Amino acid sequence: MQVNMHEAKSQLSRLGKLAWAGEEVVIAKAGEPYLRLEPYREPMPDRKPGALKGRIWIAPDFDETPPDIIDDFYESRISPDDDD
Repeated sequence: MQVNMHEAKSQLSRLGKLAWAGEEVVIAKAGEPYLRLEPYREPMPDRKPGALKGRIWIAPDFDETPPDIIDDFYESRISPDDDD
């Protein structure tokens, strides 16, 4: 939704509710998009590499795809109605 500056001044509360509900609200100045109204979100904390070290286990063969799975991708029919 795009509204002009004057309308935004008189209906800011309504526009804020719309923005919180997920509506995209753009405020225009002289008919051109000027501002975007969006809900405030707390910034995410900085990630710290290695925070889960020792708490996650990955199998040694994680990157190895079993041959039967590969065969299913390359040799199966795309849909049951296909005739080979």
